[in-house]
Amino acid sequence: MTFNDDADISKGNARSGGGRRRTGLVVGGGGGVLVTIAIIVIANLLGVDLGTDAGSDAGSQPAAGGQDLSQCTTGAQANADVGCRMKGAAASLDVYWAQEAPVLGVDYTSPDFVLFGGSTDTPCGTASGATGPFYCPSDKVIYLDTAFFTDLRDTYGATAGSLSQLYVVAHEWGHGIQDLAGRFANQSGDQEGAGSDSVRTELQADCFAGAWVGAATETTDDNGVPFLEPVTSAQVADALNAAAAIGDDRLQKLGGGAVDPDSWTHGSSAQRQRWFETGYQSGAESCDTFTPRASQL
Repeated sequence: MTFNDDADISKGNARSGGGRRRTGLVVGGGGGVLVTIAIIVIANLLGVDLGTDAGSDAGSQPAAGGQDLSQCTTGAQANADVGCRMKGAAASLDVYWAQEAPVLGVDYTSPDFVLFGGSTDTPCGTASGATGPFYCPSDKVIYLDTAFFTDLRDTYGATAGSLSQLYVVAHEWGHGIQDLAGRFANQSGDQEGAGSDSVRTELQADCFAGAWVGAATETTDDNGVPFLEPVTSAQVADALNAAAAIGDDRLQKLGGGAVDPDSWTHGSSAQRQRWFETGYQSGAESCDTFTPRASQL
């Protein structure tokens, strides 16, 4: 799944935020890779590889914190450069949600999207590759250090190809939609457990990301050119396999501990697969993760 070379990504809402270069990896809270959700910080270490069809080692590219993203205007540039790829993802996601959010009863405004290198201060605390990409409700900004993709590959064994990068952005954009819908203001404070608000929030963002992937090849620029080439069944299978790698249960096993659903914050491997696929097959309107009982998630 790659960008069409002549797609216009110039309107993508992404900018460089600079930042301080970090000197080492610091692993965040519960489960090693996973960072515990707080009401004011939604931090997600996704690392989902949705395919490697781009044919490049996208995860090895340097951080884009100092890059002039105004120079990124075409899909060809998005295929070749990680910073431009982030801008391309933003362009596609913005068009998709401008159409889809009103269907969900959400008055859509685009989140800001900041790429930085190393670390940078935010209203939700310090952002870094170690904390992973996250959406900050306080300023409605997605923060991402593109070096995070290298960490996923080198430290956690994820492929971290170009499609995983797009998926990470789509998941965080989903948190922006949740914020616009008032979801964070209605959190119960129950942030751990198989049926917790935290798990439901993350699974819905997975579902929203799947919905965007399902519609990505039909989402077009102002000239009617699809931003992305068609996704194949093999790539979807890769996405589902990769989703299993980042479930709470699998990460607990990898950490040498027992599976403890009472401490989950993001959902099990099977849940993450199921909700991504639900969104991919049925669209964003199918992404109600808050109504079902915990046993039905």
